[in-house]
Amino acid sequence: MKEVMLYTDGSSRGNPGPGGYGALLVYKGKEREISGGYKKTTNNRMELMAVISGIEALSEPCRIRVYSDSKYVIEAMDKGWIHGWRAKGWSRGKNPLKNVDLWKRLYKAVTGHEIAWNWVKGHAGHSENERCDTLAVNAGMADDLPVDEGWVAQSS
Repeated sequence: MKEVMLYTDGSSRGNPGPGGYGALLVYKGKEREISGGYKKTTNNRMELMAVISGIEALSEPCRIRVYSDSKYVIEAMDKGWIHGWRAKGWSRGKNPLKNVDLWKRLYKAVTGHEIAWNWVKGHAGHSENERCDTLAVNAGMADDLPVDEGWVAQSS
C-alpha cells in the first residue's frame, strides 16, 4: 500500500467570508498541490475541504499521514467523533451538527485508506503548513469564486 503525506490548511476572511483551502500531497518525493475557494464560507468548512480534496485526489487505497492545524478536523477523526455523529443520524444529539455535508463527504473519502491524523501548530514555521496556508489564502482571493452551496443550505 502506498504511503502518502497530506498537508492541509483552510482560511477565510471573515467567518463567514470569502475563503479557500490548500492541500499538498507528497509521495516518494513527488508533490501535488490542490486548492480552491468560495465567495462566502467559514474557516472550518475550508479546513474540511482541504482534507477532503487531498484524500479524494488519491486513485487507490493508501496509508496517509494527514497533517492539519485544525483541531476541529483532527480531533473529530482521531477521537472517533465522526462515528458517533454518523450513528446518531449525523447529529450531536440535541445540538445540530454543522457542516454535515462535508462530514459525510469526508467519511466516504476515508473509506479504504489507513489514516494517521496529526495536529500541527499553525503559523509556527511548519513549512508544509505555511505552504498550504498560502495556497488557501490565494485561492480565497480569486475574483471568480463559486458559491459554497453547503454553507448557504446550512445558513438558511
